[in-house]
Amino acid sequence: MSTAARPVLVVAEQLDATADMVVDQLNLRDVPVMRFDVAQFPQQLTLTGNHLPTEPGWSGVIDDGRRTVRLEEVRAVYWRRPARPLIADTVPQPYNLWAQNQADAAMLNVLAALPGVPWINNPHADRVASHKPQQLAAATRCGLRVPYSLITNSPDAARAFAKEAGGPLICKPILGGRLDVGDDRQLMVATHRVDAADFDDSISITAHYFQEDIPKAFEVRLIAVGGQVFGGKLITTSEAAGTDWRTDYQHIEYDTVDVPGRVATGVRRFLAHYGIVFGAFDFAVTPEGEWVFFENNPAGTWGWVENRTGLPIAAAHADYLAGAQL
Repeated sequence: MSTAARPVLVVAEQLDATADMVVDQLNLRDVPVMRFDVAQFPQQLTLTGNHLPTEPGWSGVIDDGRRTVRLEEVRAVYWRRPARPLIADTVPQPYNLWAQNQADAAMLNVLAALPGVPWINNPHADRVASHKPQQLAAATRCGLRVPYSLITNSPDAARAFAKEAGGPLICKPILGGRLDVGDDRQLMVATHRVDAADFDDSISITAHYFQEDIPKAFEVRLIAVGGQVFGGKLITTSEAAGTDWRTDYQHIEYDTVDVPGRVATGVRRFLAHYGIVFGAFDFAVTPEGEWVFFENNPAGTWGWVENRTGLPIAAAHADYLAGAQL
C-alpha cells in the first residue's frame, strides 16, 4: 500500500471537539482516517491481532462494522483521551471489571507494538511524563527555570520552607486535580495561596506540594507538537484567575506570544527526555520577562488555545501524523 493510502487512527471520545479539529486537517491533506473510541470495544468494535514469531509487530484488523483497517498498514496513531472499554452489563462484577481491564490492555498494547508507527502520544510514555515532581527535575536538567518547591507531610519542614522562601506561597495537587463528590459530580482541587501562619498538624495527614508564588506579568499555555511550539498568552484580570486561571475563565484575556529560543529548546529537550512529541505546558512570565515552568500535561487541552488565538495547532498535529514531521 502506498504511503498516501495508509490510514491514521484517531482514538478519542465521539464528542471530542479537539479530535474533530485534527480530523478536519487530515481530511484537508487527503489522509485516510479511522476514528473510534475505546469505549466501543468490545461491543461495537472487533480487534483481531496476529503475531508470527518471525515478524517484528502485530498484523490483523480493527473493524467497527462499517470500516476495516489492517494493523500493518497504520500510518500513525493520535491517542486523544479515549474512554475505557464498555463491557456488556449482563456480565456481573467482579468479572465485568476483569473483562474491562483485559480489553483495555489488549487494544493499547497491540497498537503500541506496531513497529515504526509514530504516536501523539503513546500513553505508556504519557503516564511517566505526567508526574509533577519528576517534571521539575527533568525541566531543570533541560535548562528551564522552575519554582522553589517542597513536598512534605512535616509541619516543621513546611514552616522552615516558608521562612527560607521568604515570600508568598502556593499549594497545589501532586496528582490530578479533581475529587469525586458523588452523583457524578467532581470538585476541582485548585492551586491556592497559603499563609505559613496557618500551618498546623493537619499537614501531617498526607503529602503537600508547596511552591514559591511566582510573580506574573502573564501566563502561557505553550503547546508543543512535532517539533513546533505555540505560545498562547493568558492575561488574568482577577485574583482567582491569577492564582489558578482554571477557576475563573471569565477574567482571562487571550493573545499570542513568541516563545524565546532558549525556552523552545528546553521544551524540545523535555519532550525528548520522556519520548513524547506533544505537550501542553504551563509557564508564568515574570514582570522581568523570565519564563518559569510550572508543569506539562502530556494529554492536555489545546483546542481553546487555537480557537482563541488562531494558532495553527491542529494543522501541526496533522502534519506530524501525515508524515511531515517539521
